[in-house]
Amino acid sequence: MKKGVVGLLVVLAIVVVISPGLVGRLAEKSMDENLDWAATESEELTVTSQGFDRGWFSSEGQHRVAVRDGDLRDTLQRMAAVESDGEVPDLVIDTRLDHGLVPFSSMARDKGSLMPGLGSAISTLSLEFSDGVSYDLPGTVYSKIGLAGNLESNLILEPGSFPRGDDAAAWGNVDITVTTSPSSSIVGSNGVIESFSVVSLQSDITAREIEFSGTQRQTPFDFSVGDVTATMASLTLPSAEGPQTIGPMSFTTEAELDGDRLSDHSKVQIDNLPFPELGPSTIILEITVSDVDGASLDELIRAIEELDANSYGDETMMEIEPEVQRFLASGFEFNFDRVALIAPQGAMEMKLLLDVKETDIDQFNWASWLLALDASFDLTMPAALVDIAIATDPQFNAAIGMGFLRKNGDIYEMQAEFKKGLLTVNGAPMPVPIPGMQ
Repeated sequence: MKKGVVGLLVVLAIVVVISPGLVGRLAEKSMDENLDWAATESEELTVTSQGFDRGWFSSEGQHRVAVRDGDLRDTLQRMAAVESDGEVPDLVIDTRLDHGLVPFSSMARDKGSLMPGLGSAISTLSLEFSDGVSYDLPGTVYSKIGLAGNLESNLILEPGSFPRGDDAAAWGNVDITVTTSPSSSIVGSNGVIESFSVVSLQSDITAREIEFSGTQRQTPFDFSVGDVTATMASLTLPSAEGPQTIGPMSFTTEAELDGDRLSDHSKVQIDNLPFPELGPSTIILEITVSDVDGASLDELIRAIEELDANSYGDETMMEIEPEVQRFLASGFEFNFDRVALIAPQGAMEMKLLLDVKETDIDQFNWASWLLALDASFDLTMPAALVDIAIATDPQFNAAIGMGFLRKNGDIYEMQAEFKKGLLTVNGAPMPVPIPGMQ
């Protein structure tokens, strides 16, 4: 009995007194690995450790995140309204890390926890410019490092505002959690933003009740797969008639990789869109892509990213034509499962299905590709909406006169099909000029 009590006391001593110092090094290493992995995945961030002042029960350290040249830097410069060569400050993260299998020292601070793991941390953020001037950012990040090295970070931001000249940004309560696992290349996130607004002399923009969640997994290609769900209760925008409020809005997407082939299903819905001729209406868009070759999609994405953002036209398209042809030759299915405009006068529904068959890239030409394409298009439109369209643009009558829209009771319909180079509309064949063919 006495030996059992002594053994228990030894275990407790190891957990409470000895483990913090031993685990502290592991916790620090795990945090560095998570930050380095996040920077590696972004390709535009550089994360450097400014060192850790390691104690037995807790440590304090600093990391610096710098943005390299690229799309992210360009976006930040546009948001800050600075010149293209303007400075983008570094993000400085100051962290206190309480370590130990059971981090007892964390109980002395806000949101301390006795949850077993490698450590529990609290971080504050600031922006630092090259001249040494720094600005503290609002909010606090609370992190937990699991026994397997997974990092869970929770950003808590209380309501506040940030003035910038005649403009100002304001926000409500913010609660965002991000989990990272370098070993499995998985990033999970979920969050709630009570409200966010940008107020200026010209206009006010306010978003309310933003919620999101998702899990993303990195692939061998330049894109991730997983699921994302996001909703917004309302978005208020300026207009000539005064502020207009739309919403609620929702977005979902589910993407997965089977071998080297990508599939994805996405849905967008926006309610209360203010169409002048129709009244408050809803738009629904559902898209499914399947059997997409990951390698050719990866090459196309990279080619588009390398284009000059300020150049347009045929010459620009010629630069990426080899990647476009390789992507098309790889074959895929692309379907607009549903495109709907639901107005007080009725619902207009459209569906577009594209089946792009795989072809030999070495023998690729546009004529043979068009002959291998199967497509169908279905449209239904209530007579009330057709009447409004004709009143707005009398040329819409031509679509009816030429037989593209066929009346069936109170509904106008169109059924089109393209197969083996032949287009039929409502059963009637239509000539289609195919390049390279007489």
